[in-house]
This record gives sequence, C-alpha cells and structure tokens, in this order.
Amino acid sequence: MDYERNKALLLELQRAAGSGNDRCADCGDPDPEWASCKLGIFICLNCSGIHRDLPEISRVKSIRLDFWEGNLIEFMRNHGNLWAKAKFEAKVPPYYYIPKSCDCLVLRQQWIRAKYERGEFLDTQVCQDPCSAGSREGCLWKLGKGRKQFQKRQFLLSAREGVMKYYSKEVEKIGHSHGLQITYITEGQTRNLFVYHESGKEIVDWFNAIRAARYHYLKTTFPNVPEPELIPRITRNFAKEGYMEKTGPKQKEVFKVRWFCLDSQERNLIYFKNPLDECARGQVFIGRREEGYEVRDDLPQKVWAKKKKPVITLVTPVREFVFICESDWKQREWMDALNRVITQL
Repeated sequence: MDYERNKALLLELQRAAGSGNDRCADCGDPDPEWASCKLGIFICLNCSGIHRDLPEISRVKSIRLDFWEGNLIEFMRNHGNLWAKAKFEAKVPPYYYIPKSCDCLVLRQQWIRAKYERGEFLDTQVCQDPCSAGSREGCLWKLGKGRKQFQKRQFLLSAREGVMKYYSKEVEKIGHSHGLQITYITEGQTRNLFVYHESGKEIVDWFNAIRAARYHYLKTTFPNVPEPELIPRITRNFAKEGYMEKTGPKQKEVFKVRWFCLDSQERNLIYFKNPLDECARGQVFIGRREEGYEVRDDLPQKVWAKKKKPVITLVTPVREFVFICESDWKQREWMDALNRVITQL
C-alpha cells in the first residue's frame, strides 16, 4: 500500500504545474522518470547515467520502479528542479553553453559535474570563471593535413586580438572522443579546425572560453543589441549534416559524394569532400521562398541520374542544385531541414 501511495505522490510532484519537475533538471527533456534523492531533482534516463558516476553527491532512483520511503518523498517535495536551478545555476555566465539531450556526452557530463560536483555556478562562488577572461592558453591535439594523425599543438586564444593561434609541438598518432570542431571563415572561405583533449573538462573549458571570447567581441561590436539576441550568435550547431551526391552546374557532370553541413543561421549549405576536410569545396546560399527559393523531390527537366535513388532539387534564382540521397528517410530529413531555412524569417 505504501509503495503505490508513495509512487502516486512522487508522480504528482513530477507532474505539478509550475514546479519545473516535468522536465529534466539538466537537459530539459520532457517527462523525466528518474530522480536524484540526494539532490532532490527529477532527471531523464540519459542524465541519470551521468549521475550514477557521482555517488558521493547523487543517488538515482526510478520514479515508477523503485520504492520510495516517506522521508524521501518529503525531501523531494521540499526541493525539486526550480529549487536546484536557483541554487546550482545561480551564476551561469551568459556565454556558457547549456547542453540539451541531443548534445554530445562530454558536454552533458561536464555541465552536470560543473553544477553539482564543482559548484561552479553557486551564488557563493567567489572565484572568477577561468573561461570568462576572453583568453586561454594550453595544449590540444589538432588533426593534421591529410587527416592521418593528430598533432599536439600549443594554442593561444585571445579575445583582444580576435585570434586563436597554435604552435608546433611533438607529433603522435592518436584518437579520442573529447573532440571539438571549430568552423570559421577566412578570406571568404569556410574552414574547419579539429581538436581534442584527453580531459573532458579541458575540452569543454576550451569550448566555453571560445564562446566567452566571441561573446566579448559581439558585445563590443554591437553594444546596442540586447543580450538575448547576441547569445544565439556566439556559437551554433549545424541544423543537419550528412552525405549526399551532387552534380555540377551543367547538370551533366558525374554525381560525386560530398559531406554537407546546413548552417540555418547564416542560411548556407556548405559541402566538403570528406567530413574532416579543413576547407569547404563550396557553399549554397538559401534565401526565402518569396525570393525564388524552393525544394523539390524530383529532377529538373532534361536531367538524368543513373542511380535510381531519392533526389532533391534545390531551386535558387541563379540555378538549380541537384542532390541524390541514400534513402527516402534521408531525403525527407534533408528536405524538411532545407524547407525550415527557406520559411524562416
């Protein structure tokens, strides 16, 4: 009887309107079915796995499957996600990237550790965030030319100079999951820089240091723009990435496999020969529907494709771009992503 009653009470707490408990306290996923009975928060399945690695500060239980004692129910009632946000996120810098459930594991891990383990955003925290200075120096492993090996380099980030420099160090072939892709434009060309560090904290600190430097630049360059409008422009994820085949401007050239990245904010479809290429092969600007841009699921007249696979025709005022997708669902994903850009203001 106590088991069913306590479970009903806990579910009532999780669903309570305005409590903040109806979304994961760490990534914002809806309808969390796990909780930390040490921290008094409701969390999703993915974040619960990270909390399990922090047994000294968090203890995870299932809302539906585990037994909850009365004192734990009362503890959850007196705490909850809004209480935790006010305490553990009191001083989150405006440039700090708060990950979502779709973001990579290292970002979510370090966000949770920064909050609960290191207490970096507590109101009582008196130390300055090391990322906020707008400068940083240290070693990272950079992917070298030919994409065959990572090379250890000394990096220097300077918001004042508006640059990120690196210097030669010893070379060693290695790979690691704590990676960071930095995409930037120089002399009108899109370029990539791939780096990683053995420490998840170190790579996330670099990521947020770059965001801090970019934040300082935007605040200086656009002093009258409200902060909520600046934050989305600090860094951004590509709306979609993946392989497609494309033909040339005459639409008679052989279709070639290319790696595509859709930047919805800058309205550009950028393509590379390989995912880890340093330089882009080209890009296509995507304007609005009323300006003559359109996405179709068929071939232009007089264009013939040897492969019987799903196609996409991107219509622009200048020319029509033709792509071949691997499957129907990939075609639909790309068409939906491109249409979202075309219809956005």
